Amino acid sequence: MNFLKRILRSWYRNIPKNEAGNPLWGRYFRNLLIRLTLWFFGITIGMTLLYTLLPVPLTPLMLQRTWEQAWDTERDVRLDNYWVPLRELSPHLQLAVVCAEDQDFLEHEGFDFEAIEKAYKYNKTHKRKRGASTISQQTAKNVFLWPSRSWIRKGLEVYFTFLIETIWSKERIMSSYLNVIEFGDGIYGAEAAAQHYFKKTAKELNRQEAALLAAVLPNPMIYKVNQPSSDVRKRQQWILSQMRMWGGKIDYEEPNTPKKPGK
Repeated sequence: MNFLKRILRSWYRNIPKNEAGNPLWGRYFRNLLIRLTLWFFGITIGMTLLYTLLPVPLTPLMLQRTWEQAWDTERDVRLDNYWVPLRELSPHLQLAVVCAEDQDFLEHEGFDFEAIEKAYKYNKTHKRKRGASTISQQTAKNVFLWPSRSWIRKGLEVYFTFLIETIWSKERIMSSYLNVIEFGDGIYGAEAAAQHYFKKTAKELNRQEAALLAAVLPNPMIYKVNQPSSDVRKRQQWILSQMRMWGGKIDYEEPNTPKKPGK
């Protein structure tokens, strides 16, 4: 108790006061807000710079899934994740996820406003909602944030998307995306998925395998790589057709995004 009193006295002495000795709460909370803001920007920008060079060791989603598994008697506790550099990730898989999730990845600066507008109009008239998140947004969410649909989380997603698009290269965004994204219950990243489902490395994935992995990304907890439904197979074939339109490769240096009709 005495220890707590000493802490409170020390805190109270640091509160700015007027000549009469009365606390200036307005100035105190203003200074506190400024310090917290500076800490926030310092920590978030520092983490983004750090992850430019170092692998992402763990994500909030990994922790959440592990917690859920621990309390579910029907699920095994699993956290398979093996970080590999971009050169060890199949070019087929890199192209497959672009075709499946974000075909303007090489062109935009984090946000696809045309897709956002289309999704907004669609969602106003349909119960089943359609997303418009780019690969950059998904990477920001997966690396830094917790799974949720709150406006606070969405606002932070916009902020972190801006950070990674400003600080990271497209190659680094793709590398981080493919190394942390969920491909099944407790399976994160392309290397873990390739080993688990195909008994090979991520670098060795062929076009069909890459397209199948990309096909389950809308919801890998429902759509299964090892037990693909007819919808997953149809999506896989659609992704393969899109990959052919791209010429079977993705070029980061000289973007080879196919031109859309009317543009």
